[in-house]
Parts: sequence; C-alpha cells; structure tokens
Amino acid sequence: MCTNRTPVRTYAELRAEGLTRRALAAAVSSGSLLHLRRGVYVDAGACRPVVSAARHGGALACVTAARHLGLWVLDATDVVHVWLHGSGHTHAHEDCACRPHWDDLPTGGFFDLPRVAVALRQILRCLGVEEFFVAVESALRKRLLTAADRAWLHGHINESGRAALAFARSDADSGLESLMRWRLRTHALAVRTQTRVVSGGRVDLLIGDRLIVEADGAPFHEGENQRHRDLRRDARAAAWGFVTLRFDHALIVHDWPTVEAAILAYVDRGLHLGR
Repeated sequence: MCTNRTPVRTYAELRAEGLTRRALAAAVSSGSLLHLRRGVYVDAGACRPVVSAARHGGALACVTAARHLGLWVLDATDVVHVWLHGSGHTHAHEDCACRPHWDDLPTGGFFDLPRVAVALRQILRCLGVEEFFVAVESALRKRLLTAADRAWLHGHINESGRAALAFARSDADSGLESLMRWRLRTHALAVRTQTRVVSGGRVDLLIGDRLIVEADGAPFHEGENQRHRDLRRDARAAAWGFVTLRFDHALIVHDWPTVEAAILAYVDRGLHLGR
C-alpha cells in the first residue's frame, strides 16, 4: 500500500496547492515527485500499481483497488485494473499489464480510488460472484461497507450478486473461510466461522457440532513450529470429540473437488453431528 492514499496529482492541482513552477521542477529534480506523463505527477512513495494506473490514464479499480484498500481478494495476478472515465484516454506505457474499467460514476478526483461499493461492483462484473463474495465479506469484517453502501450495491448488481450479498456475513477471518462457506452453501450445512470450541481457541469453520475445518493460508501456517502447534491443537480437539480436516490455500482455491469430497465424506458418515 502506498504511503499516501491519493499520491497522484495533476499540474493544475499542484499549482493550486501553492507550488511554483520552480518548486515543481525542484521536486522532480530531487526525486520527491515523479513526472509520469504530460501534466501528471506522483509522489515518490507511491506503490507500483498506482503508478501503472496513472501512467495508463486512471486510478486503481476492481481487485487492485480492493487490495489497496486492505480487502481480501482471491486474484493473485500482476494485472493492474484501471478505473477510466468516459472523458479519459488510455496511454501506452512500458510493461503495460492493465485492464481498463470504463465507469462514469462520480468520484472526488480523477485519480482517487473508487469507494468500496463501486470497487465491489467492478469485481462482480469483471471476475464473477466468488471473488465478489470474498471481497464483500472482507469489507463487512473490516466495517468498510456501510448500510447505505450495501443498499446502493444491492440496487446496482445482478441477481447472483444480490444472492451473494444477502448470504454474506462479517464473522469470517480470511478469504479462504469465506470461499469455503460460499462453496458449501448448496449442501444445506450448518457452517459457523471463527467459533470457539471447548478444546480451546477459535476454529476457522465448524460444520454441525463436531467437524472442524481449518484453512491454512500462507504465511501463517509455514514451518515446523506452526505445524507442531496445529497438530497439538487438532489432538486436543479430538480428545473432546471433534474431528478436524485441514486444507491449504492451493487445495481450497485450485482443487476444490478434493476438499469438497473429503468434507462430504465425513458428513455422510455423520461425523459432524453431536452424540
């Protein structure tokens, strides 16, 4: 994340802030300001996606904006999503890996981030309902989606998006937890997230009364020490009658059928039910 939420400014904005032409030239010469293209400057502390978006002709959009705002996103590519307005223009630049989003919704400034609700709608339109749902639950968890924003979003998305919005909660603690609960929804299971069990500590998901599902996302579940703590925790849970299934990021995101089959096998045998 950049050191400045709005590090990109135009020549006119800089002059309005009181910078003379000489001061502006000195700032560029010293490296405190970078001259991106004609009439557009960026603070030296700006992150690469913001710089790329400004070079391209706009501001961050979609999952790039969501990530910049601190939301969980599933997309891990280097593609920079750029918010362009109807009056804007794209600009070719070196190493361009940008995806444009043409959207004329009002903004405080040409290079400002979209508000959270707008970024969420862009995610739904661009990457689909799963990515949208994960980001929505993240926004709810971090209290970045107001009731007014949620109402606006409900009125500006499609039916699948509205279903995801209605299903979303604020109790998930990671995107992997949100993704698993979304994908399990068709099986009519009682799924709780971040629930404290009698063996001590919170678990990622509790299905029914006894089936614990843990989502081990890097970097928090790497190394022998962490593995030992996880195994000890699972053993303690087993002593109290719980059954634990543990999956990593790659399995959950890229091999869901294996994860789903393992969970449903335990459910079919009734191992998720209390005695």
